[in-house]
Amino acid sequence: MNFAEVACRLPLTHEYREIDMSVTEEPLKSDQILSEIKRLREQAKIMDGEETGVKLVIFSLSGDYYAFYGHEVREILPGGDIAWVPGAPAFMPGLINVRGDIESVVDIRGFLGLPESAVPNRMIALASCGSVNSGVLIDEMVDLLEILPSLIKPPLATLDGNVRELIAGELEYKGRNVTLLDLGKIFLKITL
Repeated sequence: MNFAEVACRLPLTHEYREIDMSVTEEPLKSDQILSEIKRLREQAKIMDGEETGVKLVIFSLSGDYYAFYGHEVREILPGGDIAWVPGAPAFMPGLINVRGDIESVVDIRGFLGLPESAVPNRMIALASCGSVNSGVLIDEMVDLLEILPSLIKPPLATLDGNVRELIAGELEYKGRNVTLLDLGKIFLKITL
């Protein structure tokens, strides 16, 4: 039996239902999606045209969030054996061997006025700024992200002058304050 034969056998009814063709006030889901895509494209054009994003490495020290510029951090290493060096300054716990290269390790807590770490296995951020390469002790790696430079605000004026000179700016990350450190100024302190 084909479609025509089936259609002929259906009973004829004279009932017609009225279809509501009125336009609803709510936009269609597809229109909402297209509108959102258009908004995101326009936002991307603005970001591409006006500002280039800057990468940040966010880490924790004593429960607070800090960051270095991403181009200054070569890699993050798990805490390992740090060889103590007799006569080294207090901010330098020692040296590490990274695939045959000997790197110094510094603890920047003293420069920032932070207490000693209670974290047993701290990580090391291998950093480079200018001609100085060194590992920097951190408690925990938090995130690597790219943001617009306009989101970085100047440091608070109420900070102690010695600490304030080491800070490049501040930003907000997931509801928490992040202090962006000036690695060049920190490395200047350790090379003097």
